[in-house]
Amino acid sequence: MAAFELDHDPTRWGRGSGDGLTDAAQTFLVQQVGVGQARQAPGWDDVRVGPSRLGAELVAGLARLLGADHVLVDDAARRRHAGGLSYLDLLARRLDAVSAPDAVVLPGSEADVTEVLAWCEANGVAAVTFGGGTSVVGGLRTGEVDRPSIMVSMARLDDVLDVDVESHLVTVGAGITGPELERILATRGLTLGHFPQSWQRATIGGYAATRSAGQSSTGYGRSDEMVESMVVVTPRGTLRVGRVAASAAGPDLRALMIGSEGAFGVITQVTLRVRAVPAVTSDTAVVFPDYEAGLAAFRAMAQSGATADVMRLSDPAETAVTLAMSGPAGRGAELLDRYLGVRRVREPSMAILGWEGTRRAVAARRVEGLGMLTRHGAVSLGPTVGAAWRRHRFDGPFLRDDLMDAGYLVETLETATHWSRLTELRSTVESVLRAALADEGPGPYVMSHVSHVYDTGASLYVTVLARQGDDPVAQWRQAKAAATDALVAQGATITHHHGVGRDHAPWLNAEVGSLGVDILQSVKQKLDPAGVLNPGVLGLS
Repeated sequence: MAAFELDHDPTRWGRGSGDGLTDAAQTFLVQQVGVGQARQAPGWDDVRVGPSRLGAELVAGLARLLGADHVLVDDAARRRHAGGLSYLDLLARRLDAVSAPDAVVLPGSEADVTEVLAWCEANGVAAVTFGGGTSVVGGLRTGEVDRPSIMVSMARLDDVLDVDVESHLVTVGAGITGPELERILATRGLTLGHFPQSWQRATIGGYAATRSAGQSSTGYGRSDEMVESMVVVTPRGTLRVGRVAASAAGPDLRALMIGSEGAFGVITQVTLRVRAVPAVTSDTAVVFPDYEAGLAAFRAMAQSGATADVMRLSDPAETAVTLAMSGPAGRGAELLDRYLGVRRVREPSMAILGWEGTRRAVAARRVEGLGMLTRHGAVSLGPTVGAAWRRHRFDGPFLRDDLMDAGYLVETLETATHWSRLTELRSTVESVLRAALADEGPGPYVMSHVSHVYDTGASLYVTVLARQGDDPVAQWRQAKAAATDALVAQGATITHHHGVGRDHAPWLNAEVGSLGVDILQSVKQKLDPAGVLNPGVLGLS
């Protein structure tokens, strides 16, 4: 099992620096959100779990299948696998309200998974697949399952099974993590190029099961575009979906399994499309006179085929935070202030862009892209801010730990819509969140960015900071529901890349229609008639 999974504190994303919030961050929070009431997380051993509902005979049956070392019922193992890493999941642990699985099992082969699912059917036990444990939509929340449950950890299915350098394909066990895969691919001069913020912990099976997107997805594509084929074990047999890059052999069953979140089967093996390691990576930051100019520039780049691999446009609120924390200093700050003053810019919007590839290709694409940005009023901030973003791009979840310690609600939601609706969508969602989380202080603070662009539209990623209320669980549930209602009313998707899980399930009908949900339930019934596979995700039973 990966050391990170074994060692992390279940009340936190990770260990972080241990330094807490900086003086600048604390000043910002007091001025923009208000003073939080510190709520220190309990220690590792203080997070309690209830007794397992699996009797000794059932545990012995699992041990006969997998070996006693691969069936864990101790409190520490169950605690480590108690839910995902959403704000609500972390809050539950901090409030000593965690619901742990009744056991954790570690199959070592496709045959082991088959036997475990048969055992679950025979004994009426739910099976929830656990990769890196990074779900932020309630996908691993077994407390909402109406029967005993086990976590089926993919930690032992973490091998690289084949590398086809000529075809740029790699076949791996579903439990391998992003960093480990990149390390192995690098020895062959290859990369997957998929870097979600959960990259340090997330697994390849999790990428496919949730249809994740990475920070370079504008250039590299989302994870669903990287999957060539998969092996999926179901209670009714094993599916091998996908064969080659493209096929006209009927509806695409591979696409049906991608994003199924463990409701249809357990992904045990994935073949991925990889690329050559880029010879050059070039990041830059620019600032636009306003948000609308930035959107127009990004749309022009997307629709003319001139995109960068990384494209991230912050709204004025997020720009203010970023510049305060990592913007230019000294002469650079003075020049920026002078530029903004001459242009009478009161709400600048900053963009981060990154190009990867051969030296010649990056140079040509960068010139074309920067020219288009300049025509929309962008001015360069130089390499410092872009370099700082790449250096700290995985730090967000660790900062959340410190914010929660200080008594703040900090959570995100994401969506996507068409270019013609993006401005109104952002305004509506932010207004709804501000109204839902308003208190007597200056907050909440709501900020957002565009991070994945397409010809027809873009994603919108919203972060909200507020002081925790007396009932912080209800506080966020109410705000999240109001925001998701607004997404539906605006015709946006309920999720661009986090998945449905249990948190978004009540709104899936609005997205795909009642017939669409019936189709998914029919597939569930065919593959999992006893309903043992992650009951409740996608709203399926």
